[in-house]
Amino acid sequence: MILLATGYETSGRACPPTNDARWLHLKELSLAERIYIDRPLPPGFDELFGPDWDVYGPDPAELPTCRAAIAGSSLWGPERIAEGTVLEVISRSGIGYDTVDLAAAAAQGVVVCNTPDAPSISTAEHTLSLLMAATKFTANNVARLRQGRIDYYAANEGIELSGATIGVVGYGRIGSRVARIAAAMDMRVIVCDPYVEVAEHEQVDMETILTESRVITMHTPLTDETHNMLDAAAFEAMQHGVVIVNASRGGVIDTQALIGALDSGKVYAAGLDVTAPEPLDPDHTLLNRDNVVVTPHIASATDKGRKRMYRGAIENARQVLAGTRPVNVVNPDVYER
Repeated sequence: MILLATGYETSGRACPPTNDARWLHLKELSLAERIYIDRPLPPGFDELFGPDWDVYGPDPAELPTCRAAIAGSSLWGPERIAEGTVLEVISRSGIGYDTVDLAAAAAQGVVVCNTPDAPSISTAEHTLSLLMAATKFTANNVARLRQGRIDYYAANEGIELSGATIGVVGYGRIGSRVARIAAAMDMRVIVCDPYVEVAEHEQVDMETILTESRVITMHTPLTDETHNMLDAAAFEAMQHGVVIVNASRGGVIDTQALIGALDSGKVYAAGLDVTAPEPLDPDHTLLNRDNVVVTPHIASATDKGRKRMYRGAIENARQVLAGTRPVNVVNPDVYER
């Protein structure tokens, strides 16, 4: 990339004159050691960076002095990326990168990486927790007990999952793990993913997912192809009383269509870790329904999951600044510029 403040290239591709006043000023700021974070670190996570890094942020005023940034779930659009005048890498601490403008990053010579393996276990486990909480109506039963009600046995809305068909949309690291767990629960697993060959389970098209599934769980990235994949027409095609689970991206489900399907009874229950918009306003209808469980996009944020993500993101940033191309680059065209 071009170091905009000096006009010189960085990452070892060219060495600016050491007597250049602008370069010496930047060296005084220890740019090679400064890394920006866009959200506060969990307690103790500063130790993951080690002595080689000086950690700054999330104050945006500190971004222009950093060559590397670790991006959480906040938006990295063209203006924000441009503020990183010496930025060389945006390293996502997670799988999804729809919050980063890849074209703007590439135009500025900024490498964008992700950590696709790190969140998989925790997110798959959270998917199953959403499935269980939604289909067993856990919160409702806890509330009845706290209220001292005596009709909890007859009032329980829970359904049994063994023998039910679960449609897994997206068979990547997380979807495949969810499928294995669901199969161990004696559920019939059907999978829709046109980009991989599924040998372990029955592979079907999306129409079959919609018409045959009692449970549909979403595990796709957010792209033009998957945006509002579950829209009004999709809900109309589903069987009555379907359960919807989403721990991928909120934008793969049309929120208004989901609300309509909940109102009509087409959707019996839903478990969501992601929504559109995100986060939801506290008064939003999805947060005030007995048959909907919503968590605030924290599926991967477990004790081990968060550490794997940050370690991976730090290592990706370290490799870029050392002039090495990381494995998990999501805008590879930046290397062709």
